[in-house]
Amino acid sequence: MREQVIRSRPIVALRAFLQSEAAGGLVLMAVALLAIIVANSPLASSYFAVLKVYIGPLSLLHWINDGLMAVFFLLVGLEIKREMLAGQLSTWARRALPGVAALGGMVVPGLIYVAFNAADPGALRGWAIPAATDIAFALGVLSLLGRRVPASLKIFLATLAIIDDLGAVIIIALFYTAQINLAALLGAAAVLALLCTLNALQVRRLPVYLALGAALWVLVLLSGVHATIAGVLLALTIPLRAAPAEAKAKPESSPLHRLEHTLHLPVAFLVVPIFGFANAGVSFAHVTPAILGDTLALGVAAGLLFGKLIGVFGAVVLAERSGLADLPAHATWRQMLGVSLLCGIGFTMSLFIGLLAFEDPALQVRIKYGILAGSLLAGVSGYALLRLPGPRRATA
Repeated sequence: MREQVIRSRPIVALRAFLQSEAAGGLVLMAVALLAIIVANSPLASSYFAVLKVYIGPLSLLHWINDGLMAVFFLLVGLEIKREMLAGQLSTWARRALPGVAALGGMVVPGLIYVAFNAADPGALRGWAIPAATDIAFALGVLSLLGRRVPASLKIFLATLAIIDDLGAVIIIALFYTAQINLAALLGAAAVLALLCTLNALQVRRLPVYLALGAALWVLVLLSGVHATIAGVLLALTIPLRAAPAEAKAKPESSPLHRLEHTLHLPVAFLVVPIFGFANAGVSFAHVTPAILGDTLALGVAAGLLFGKLIGVFGAVVLAERSGLADLPAHATWRQMLGVSLLCGIGFTMSLFIGLLAFEDPALQVRIKYGILAGSLLAGVSGYALLRLPGPRRATA
């Protein structure tokens, strides 16, 4: 009986995560729409001016993208570590289907983007933009379908998106790093080594880790590596095991569990919506029919809409046909096709990578057009397909 309770805890934690992410996704939809409305209203000049105001060494927009998003990536890192060690990614069997699907969903969109922009070497820097999936947005759309979609499919999408986030973190670290400040990088490495030592010594005081994490963020920011990576590195050092006395009374009392629980609501309902509001605002005042021939925007949109569909669904078909993995329980092929489309909602992560890839505001606007168009078409298409009548065997 005790073993059954212990085994069920990762599922309970994942269900709580799904609920908060789904609700946060609905909020994000509303905030993104509000940003677009403001950017195309008489308030537009004030909206863009406020984002450029400097607070200390950074502009407000940079504090949001480099500071607040480090908290988002801290939560992403905590989720990845927990799922890899004690959750849905703790065994190769559980990693197989979402892992293969995530890989296909990163490679194919990138190839489609490159095909659209092969003639422009400067544009190729944005190849990773359509490779990302916005977990909150996708789960928000999925939550609108209620019992039409089996719970196993929601868990599959969340697991796939977590692996996708891990891929995005690696891509950012490897391909979107500026000139390196070696002294700051060595300082960051020293702080990280200290954090790992504390973990090895079973130090479980969260304030100590968070204080060192703040120092790590400053040093990574100064090093030239994008500052949000500090959030992931800090997360990987947070202990997953609780103290023996606490574990008996409350098994989920580890520093990692406590910090993850503390961050879920602020990230879902504050950090990500603020990022969305600050970055989704794009003016359509100068949009002309020429945008239909803009390979930069088209490459992103096609990568999200068709690349994710082909990459994710194709990988699932190959995995199932080869016997590597089975479909999620009670899920149909049509539902898998619909979820593959929902993976094309790039939004938050695509915007984030797009801002790293291109510093030119004009290029960023073109990228945003592609992200908004591709994400909207993928979300609407996936929702419509999943809403079609079918066997009602799903459970909440």
